[in-house]
Amino acid sequence: MPPAKKRTRVYDPVKTRAAVLAQFVNVREGVGGLSAEQLAMPTRLAGWSVRELAAHVTMAVETVSRNLDRDEPPKAELALLEWPFATAVRAAGISDDTVALAAAHPDLDALYTRTGECLTEALATAPGDRRLAARTGAMTLADYLVTRTVELVVHTDDLNAAVPGLEIPYDRQALAAATRLLADALAVKAPGGATEVRIPPYAVVQCVEGPRHTRGTPPNVVETDPLTWMRLATGRVTWQDAVEEAKVSASGERADLAHLLPLLS
Repeated sequence: MPPAKKRTRVYDPVKTRAAVLAQFVNVREGVGGLSAEQLAMPTRLAGWSVRELAAHVTMAVETVSRNLDRDEPPKAELALLEWPFATAVRAAGISDDTVALAAAHPDLDALYTRTGECLTEALATAPGDRRLAARTGAMTLADYLVTRTVELVVHTDDLNAAVPGLEIPYDRQALAAATRLLADALAVKAPGGATEVRIPPYAVVQCVEGPRHTRGTPPNVVETDPLTWMRLATGRVTWQDAVEEAKVSASGERADLAHLLPLLS
């Protein structure tokens, strides 16, 4: 996927750091109250139990402190809007690493405590322009933390879906950043101005080739809520199912986004 030609959205690095820490705490508190039977439940991620998914969340944020301990790369290789399209090649390795991590750390509370302490300490002094040698490609810390909001929000939703009655809350700033990043990724994948995608209250993007809308009501409009958008963008739900369940409203001949989704898998 070539670099984006649109102006990159600016994220407040202080708010993003706070959001990552807050959502990690939300997940830790939610997971900490689960029984052994609940931790053994399957999730919608094939082959992963709730315990393995919970362990994966720590792995997703531990990469921040681990990469800050490594030598700094000479330059950033991956722009923020390229990240969603660079994740698929890592899927198999991530799954194997997750299963191994869960097996090696039966005490999830201890794992979360250690991970949270390392993350908090690492973020206390590291500047946003510090480059990290992430496996998807070297990125600045500020950009990488935005990608962590996607990981945290998506897997919070996975956990809530797996365990009946579990309602891990979503930090507002984490949900906003994750929604905006994946909305902007759609505009990169399908550049244009024929269709307006609305994800209130966090994002509105123009995409899809065709006549550009300039005033009045756009002829092609898609609207959905943030969590449904996250599920669509990550393949948790199909476009057809979301439309049939009235989770998405789509009007206009260029409002069908089925061929563009998911963005991240």
